[in-house]
Amino acid sequence: MEAIVQRGEVRVQRALLSVSDKTGVVEFAKGLAALGVELISTGGTAAALREAGLEVRGIEDFTGFPEIMDGRVKTLHPRLYAGVLALRDNQQHMATATEHEIEFVDLVCVNLYPFEATARRRGVTDHEVIENVDIGGPTMIRAAAKNFPFSAVVVNPASYDAVLQELKDGQGKLSLGTRESLAAEAFSYTARYDSAISRWFVEKQADDFAPLMMTAYEKVTDLSYGENPHQRAAYYADSGARMHVLSMVKQLGGKELSFNNVLDLNSARLLMEEFELPACVIIKHNTPCGVAVGGSVVEAYHAAFACDPLSAFGGVIAVNKPVDKQFAEALLKQFCEVILAPQFTPEALELLATKPNMRILEDGERRRQNIAERDYKRVMGGLLVQDRDMGLEDRTEMQVVTERKPTEAEWGEMLFAWKVCKHVRSNAIVLSNDLASVGIGAGQMSRVDSVRLAIEKAGIAGSSLRGAAMASDAFFPFPDGPQLGIDAGVTAIIQPGGSVRDHEVVEAADAAGISMVFTHRRHFKH
Repeated sequence: MEAIVQRGEVRVQRALLSVSDKTGVVEFAKGLAALGVELISTGGTAAALREAGLEVRGIEDFTGFPEIMDGRVKTLHPRLYAGVLALRDNQQHMATATEHEIEFVDLVCVNLYPFEATARRRGVTDHEVIENVDIGGPTMIRAAAKNFPFSAVVVNPASYDAVLQELKDGQGKLSLGTRESLAAEAFSYTARYDSAISRWFVEKQADDFAPLMMTAYEKVTDLSYGENPHQRAAYYADSGARMHVLSMVKQLGGKELSFNNVLDLNSARLLMEEFELPACVIIKHNTPCGVAVGGSVVEAYHAAFACDPLSAFGGVIAVNKPVDKQFAEALLKQFCEVILAPQFTPEALELLATKPNMRILEDGERRRQNIAERDYKRVMGGLLVQDRDMGLEDRTEMQVVTERKPTEAEWGEMLFAWKVCKHVRSNAIVLSNDLASVGIGAGQMSRVDSVRLAIEKAGIAGSSLRGAAMASDAFFPFPDGPQLGIDAGVTAIIQPGGSVRDHEVVEAADAAGISMVFTHRRHFKH
């Protein structure tokens, strides 16, 4: 009978390697072979190892059963799983192993078919995606992870060097702590894999909300702190997302990002997607405090900053065109937490480097959001899930409800304000003039208070409201909000409509001789 071995005391003498991602696997196998470890392998992995001059035992020799059905069945065999799952401190297990001539497998090195990468490819067929659902791989990983005291599991090429070093230092042994850590990584790996498969099937029925929702998140970076300095924080990206708030973003200077920086960057990027013309968005406390388009981003920046200079202090600034020396010189005059742009000229970077705390982010992301992606909001013990509020209503779908029709200039102003309003916290009011926000009222419990706040902000900044447009993310329940805007100089109002008192609101607009447009869709953002 085989000798009893205590937990964590197994010397690695036999390893099975079967990987889709072959990064570093040849070097890892050479390191194992140098320690006297017998190598067992399958298919393409075995071929790669043999090509490198390594002696490899085929899985068919180990199990006594050939690989069949185009490799669909090659490792699913009791001889392998008995060798992986045997409890070597259990006399009955060891006696059974002796009776059936089971050979133990001390280390399993496996990673899986590239399901996620395949599913994301343009033009991929369902058949190709299904063929990348790995069966034997996850089973081997889970078996070795379950039995980690006796059979170590390695799923990440980044772990190869550390595992080899510990085996060298430990005379072929891995500590129980290392084994458990590798097992935890392995179960997370298979959980992510299964969640990706589940989500692919669910997204094929995109109109439905699944009874069970699976997802996985992968840590992108640690953050300097959370919402407050005493809170630790990190940023995780949805493992199935084709893009995320920091995807293709390269930090060129400044301190590490904080939790609040990432929140503000998310708001900035979502709002920036609304514009094709040179635009500038300034975000403070996850809400726009200045937005403008212009002939250049410098012009747009100055107009956006003028909306609320006090709030813009220490904000996150995003632009959709390159930052040059002139723009950098303007930025140096203000305190800015983060600047995000698609490109920075060398002269601009040299100037901005004089502000060591300013986080300089170059945005190389050119992909657009997936319109089918759902929006999630955490609540106590659960998750609210909804369709994303994508896009805006076309002008042809809107209704002019006043006697006076908007001029083309007023249409342009209203549509600009409407784009911004969608991204402002409810109750949201945006006042704009010359395609720049001049007053923003956000997060008030009363819509009329949001109007007062927006007008007050415009007054503090010294902005003229004569001929301004006003946008409201939801209907005005009474004429008092529009009347405040009218009295301040507003000549065009855009709002969803839908109040039982719409007629009173329209009557107030007609009495003042201004234009009003109903969009027939609201854009709350809580």
